Amino acid sequence: MKTIRPFIRRYSVQTYYALTIVISWGCMLVVMGPGGVLGTETVAVELLPLVYLATLLGPSVAGLVLTGLVDGRAGFRDLRSRLFRWRAGIRWYAIALLTAPILIAATLLLLSLASPKFLPAIVTANDRASLLSVGIVMGLVVGFFEELGWTGFAAPRLRQRYGVLKAGLILGLLWGLWHLPLFLNGVRSSGPILGFLYLVVLLFSFLPAYRVLMMWVYDRTGSLLIIMLMHAPLAAGQLILVPTAISRAQFVIYDLVFTALLWGIVAVVIVVNRSRIGSGVVSMR
Repeated sequence: MKTIRPFIRRYSVQTYYALTIVISWGCMLVVMGPGGVLGTETVAVELLPLVYLATLLGPSVAGLVLTGLVDGRAGFRDLRSRLFRWRAGIRWYAIALLTAPILIAATLLLLSLASPKFLPAIVTANDRASLLSVGIVMGLVVGFFEELGWTGFAAPRLRQRYGVLKAGLILGLLWGLWHLPLFLNGVRSSGPILGFLYLVVLLFSFLPAYRVLMMWVYDRTGSLLIIMLMHAPLAAGQLILVPTAISRAQFVIYDLVFTALLWGIVAVVIVVNRSRIGSGVVSMR
């Protein structure tokens, strides 16, 4: 253990990501089987809750294990402090809770002018109450378990070395790649060219941009709680707002427009906060 800890401390983010992949993909392999993970077999609908649970074990377990190995009890005290750090201006809660649903809804309403298939799911759903409640619960669960690791462990360490933009991009790309097994079935059912484009867009379009915004909010608040709340509406919005009737090609169009709007917001943040966005080595308040 004495020889392992110095290595983990030196390569903490790399170790965290490797452990997250091993746990998430390994648990998914147990639940889905090799065909499900590789996208060569369709996963039964009744297994989906277990699939999502298996996926979420990676970032949360890896984050907690490495917090203990690297920082011990002091690390857990710091994690708890950031988790319950709720005092922040109302604007940070507004940014955290409203950015994703407003941009998703705006994207869909804009595209619905060309095709009614893009109308938000909540508008066309028969049981809106169930859709809303399931989406909110799913969003909160996903936000809590994922951010225990992504922001609870990895983000502060990246931020000590890089500015907000670079740290957010690195973590966003890693975050996107971690989702790979969840979307491989879409590649198989969409044809080789469209399937590859669909996969690349899903993994590496809006996720890095949104992670940059999350890194910025975390940099300004130091609150893990607010970042969990910021993650929740992004996950919930995919169920509550994004229609399931659109084709793979239409989904790619939606994703690209949503991504463009997100990067527009990131550009504004960079212009307004140039000095802070680019600086490395920061102490969280």
